[in-house]
Formats: sequence, C-alpha cells, structure tokens
Amino acid sequence: MTHIVQLKRMNKYFGKLHVLKDIDLAVEAGEVVVIIGASGSGKSTLIRCVNGLEEYESGHLEVDGHKLAPKGGNQESLAEIRKEVGMVFQQFNLFPHLSVKKNIMLAPMKVKSANKTVANATADRLLERVGISDQADKFPSQLSGGQQQRVAIARALAMEPRVMLFDEPTSALDPEMVGEVLDVMRELAKEGMTMMVVTHEMGFAREVADRVIYIHEGQIVEEGKPQDVFDNPQNERTQAFLSRVLAH
Repeated sequence: MTHIVQLKRMNKYFGKLHVLKDIDLAVEAGEVVVIIGASGSGKSTLIRCVNGLEEYESGHLEVDGHKLAPKGGNQESLAEIRKEVGMVFQQFNLFPHLSVKKNIMLAPMKVKSANKTVANATADRLLERVGISDQADKFPSQLSGGQQQRVAIARALAMEPRVMLFDEPTSALDPEMVGEVLDVMRELAKEGMTMMVVTHEMGFAREVADRVIYIHEGQIVEEGKPQDVFDNPQNERTQAFLSRVLAH
C-alpha cells in the first residue's frame, strides 16, 4: 500500500509547552483514520500540522511525496501540499457575502486555476453530492449549521484533494444536524477517500474508521482496529477515557 501521509518522530511546541511528542503515524491511500482523545491532547494540532497550518519543530512530515520542512526550514512544498489536502473545520469559514455556489467555485479557480465554466460545473456536481443542490443560490446565513458544514465539505472536495482532514466537524452543530454531516463523511469513506478525522463521535469512529488512534498528552498511546480499541483497549489511559465518554 502507498503512504499518503507519513509522520516520523514529529514534535510540536507552543512556546515551552510540548504539544506533540515523537509522533509516528503513516496513513495509507484510501484509509480512514479517526483520532480520539480528551480536549487539549493535541488531536487538532496534529492534523493542522499535516497541511501546514501549524509548523512543527523536529522530525519528518510527508504528504503524498511532498516533504514539509520543520519550522524555519524551506517551505517550498507547502503550496503543493495545500493543493492536495482538503480541510473541514469546526467552524464553517464560509464567505458570508458570496452565494453557496460561489463559495465552492473559489477553490478550483484559486487553487487549481480552473476557468469559470469548469468551476461552475464542479460546484453543481459537488452540491448534488452533499445533498444540497437546491441551496446553490442562497447565502450561508440562510442555511442551517448542518447545511453550511456540507457546503464546507463540498468546497474542500472542489480542490480534488488526495486527503481530507476533518477537525471535529460536528462539534459546533445542534444534535439534530450532526447526522446529516456524518452521512456525507460516510459516503466519502465508502468512495475510498483518504481521511483523517478528529471527532468525539464514537459511534461514527466505530462504524467508519479503518484505524482508531488515541492520543493522550501529545502522545499516541494506543491504535488499532475500532473493535479492538473500543472493546478491548490495552492502555489504562485509553480505558479511563473510553469509560468516561462511552458512559454518556
């Protein structure tokens, strides 16, 4: 299998705070890796390093053959990595003054230098794919949170990424809207999209992940198939975390 994302002994600091500690992680093409852990454990920082939103201090980081240098190094690969990595955040980050369709068209036009006709067709196709083609001419403020997040997913997909990163994409949503976003993510997984997902949705992790990774205080302390991690965790920290979150 082909490694799309590879991290070796990667370390990240915020000032004196050691946020990520010797992270070793390889993600294969078509694999869905779900990252779980308590708030502040370093989950979001990890995936933000993968597309260069955060710089790391030491180690090795490679995305689809492009090496991203540590902080202070030559970052000439950053633009190529950004073209190949789509990211969906907790907040939707849509442009409020643009229609839904124009929000999506921006990505292929700016990142891929697509012309307006191609970008328009791409937006139409992706709006249908995420189930909101009837919302194309509305503005973000006219949509529910779940619909806005689906627009954000469509916008990320418009770059034709090799990898999709999700940073707690349902945490800002009302409970009744969570399912519609997770359904889109399930479909992407079925289609073979390589995905790294930070989430508190344990049911989704159990159902969709090929591999679950538990991070505690900046370290990967357990990883494995969902049924192994959830049903028979080996590390006492994983056991304690799951006993808390699965009890609710």
